[in-house]
Amino acid sequence: MTDTTSAQRGMDLITLGVAAGPAIRGPEHGIASAVVVDDVFYLVDFGIGCTRAAGEAGLRGQRFRAGFITHLHSDHVIELPGFLLWNWGRPVNGFSTPVDIIGPGPDPDDGTRHLAGTDRLVASVLDAFSYDIAIRAGDEDRPPLADLVRASEVAAPARGSAAAGEPFEVYADERITVTAVLVDHPPVHPALAYRFDSAYGSITFSGDTAESASLARLAEGTDILVHEAVNLGFYRSRGFSAAFLAHQENSHTPPAGAGRIAKAAGARRLVLSHFAGLADAQYWRAEAASTYDGPIDVATSGARFSVATDPAVRAGT
Repeated sequence: MTDTTSAQRGMDLITLGVAAGPAIRGPEHGIASAVVVDDVFYLVDFGIGCTRAAGEAGLRGQRFRAGFITHLHSDHVIELPGFLLWNWGRPVNGFSTPVDIIGPGPDPDDGTRHLAGTDRLVASVLDAFSYDIAIRAGDEDRPPLADLVRASEVAAPARGSAAAGEPFEVYADERITVTAVLVDHPPVHPALAYRFDSAYGSITFSGDTAESASLARLAEGTDILVHEAVNLGFYRSRGFSAAFLAHQENSHTPPAGAGRIAKAAGARRLVLSHFAGLADAQYWRAEAASTYDGPIDVATSGARFSVATDPAVRAGT
C-alpha cells in the first residue's frame, strides 16, 4: 500500500477503531486514533485491529513519531506489540529512528501488588518477543528495536491534589504540543485525556472517563473533541451484573454527558467514539444533540476528519 501521509499538508484525525472492549460486540475495530500532522502521525491507544487499520489508512511506520496511552485497560493497549513489530525497520517501510510511547505510570495506590505501568509494559513486550526481534535484526538487517522504542511514564499530579484537575504538558516536538489531564475512570488510576495542538488547530481525546470538569478545561476551545460514549440501556436490558453496571455508570459517559462536556469546553466539533454497548448512529447523535448544538459525528473505523490544511485558517486566529 502507498504511504499517503507524505502527500498531504494539515492536521487530520483518523478514528482507526471506535469500539470499547474487551468484548467484541460489532464490526468496528478496537479503540485507536491517529493524529496526522503534515508528513508524520501520532497514535492514541492501540486497540484490537489498529495495526491493519493504520495500514489501510496509508499510515506507514516510517512516518510514526509517538504513541500515547490513555490508561492500561487491555482494550487500549492490546495491539501495541503488533503495531511495533509490524512497523519496524526498512523491510516493512517502518520506523528506523527512535519513537516514543507515552502513558501512565503504575497506580500509586496499588499497595503490594506492584502492577505494571507503561515502562514495564513496553519492556515486557520487547522481552516477550526478544527471539523474533533478534532474528529479524540479524536476518533482515533491521536496527535493534530496543534502541528505537522509548517508553516514558507521565508524571501525573497526585490524586486529590490541587493540581489534579489542571492540564500539564507531556510531549512536544516541532509539529505538536501534547497536554494531558487526569480524568475519572475508577478504579483505574492514572487515567489520562490528551490534547494535541499544532499550527493548524487542536484535537482533544477524552480517553475513558465519567463526565469530567477537568476534561472540559483541557478541551477549552478545541477544534475537535473525541469523546467516549456508553449506552447504559444496552447493559441494563441484558441482565449484566450489578458490579458491571456500576462500573459502566461510574466510569463512563452517556452521549448526553459528552455533549455537556463539549458545550462546557466550547468545542467546535464533537466526535463520538469508544462506543460501549450497541446502538445505531441516530441514537448516539440525538442523545449528544440534546445537550450540545454544534456539529456531531458518530465515528466509524477509518473515518477521517480534517482540522485544517493551512495554518492561517486556524480557528480563533
